[in-house]
This record gives sequence, structure tokens and C-alpha cells, in this order.
Amino acid sequence: MPRRSNASPPEKFDGANVRFIEVTQATRGKFETLFEQPGAPKYCWCMAWRQSSEHIQNDEKKHRMMAFIDAGTPVGILAQIDGKTVGWCFAPRETYRKLSKQQDDSETGVWSIVCFFVPRALRGGGLASALLDAAIDHAFAKGAHVIEAYPVDEASPSYRFMGFREMFVVRGFHETGKAGSRRYVMRLEH
Repeated sequence: MPRRSNASPPEKFDGANVRFIEVTQATRGKFETLFEQPGAPKYCWCMAWRQSSEHIQNDEKKHRMMAFIDAGTPVGILAQIDGKTVGWCFAPRETYRKLSKQQDDSETGVWSIVCFFVPRALRGGGLASALLDAAIDHAFAKGAHVIEAYPVDEASPSYRFMGFREMFVVRGFHETGKAGSRRYVMRLEH
């Protein structure tokens, strides 16, 4: 992807060229390549909401994520444009630690969207919205009854990787509470 300055408009992606695939043992290499590229969340390996509060090194986070993938645990979907992996999002809620105080752990069939990764050059171009649409379709196809998300307002100084509230509202998600002071808990039922 070409680099852009902060003053440059975001790159628009051609929706006809985007493809979404599940992260599996067979696609694990594409997931690794995405997370290891410059600017990607290799400091996290999408383990922030999966692990306890213990501090672990980045290599251990990667190791634990790869163990989930190797065990066949659903960990998310990838977006590809012209064969290049460019985005990432979500998984079933039971694969995460408690995400909000009001969470009912006896409830089954809930999938959670806890983060999006879109490279800086593609941010603001619609890829996160396309990822959200694909995540909704994928979760319901895999048997989800409810999709839960934890977005923030666009003006929020943190947790922006969890998506923006309005993006969920226009897709029919409704607010059920708050997780902390900035994150909304929003749900979409099937």
C-alpha cells in the first residue's frame, strides 16, 4: 500500500475487489503477514480482550493466538484486496474475557466485535464498514443469534479501534449499556 501523509485523503478501495476470508489453519499465514506489517497491531495480536490482566510479551501473545488458530477456535475474518490482506475483525464472545459488567455469561450464540484493523492508508475509505458487513454475515452464517459490539463516538480519544457508534447504528444495532466511560455496548439480533 502506498504511504500517505496526514493531509492526504484516504485511499478508496474498490468493493468489487475486496474478499473476506475466515482465519483458519489454512489462512493463518495471511493473518500473520497482516499483523507483522508496519503499523499493524503486532504489540497486541488481538489478545488484549482474550487474556487476563497478566503482562505477557508480544512473542507470547502471538504464540497464544496461533494456538487458538491451530486448535480451530474462531478468531476472526480477514479482508483482502487483490490478494493482499488488508483488514481484520471479530470472534465469538466466549473466546474473550468478560467485555462488560452487564455481560451474561450464560447467554450463548453471541459473537463480539472488539476491534478492527485497517491500514492507515485505507482508513476513512469504507473498508471498516465493509468488514463490519462481512462480519455480520459471517457470524449469522456460523450460527450467531446476537452480535455485540463496543464502539465509541468519533470524538473519543481512545478505543477508536473498536469502531464508531454511528457505523453500528445504521446497521440496526441498538445500545444496551456502557462498558467503561467511553464504550457503548450495542447489539444486533438475528
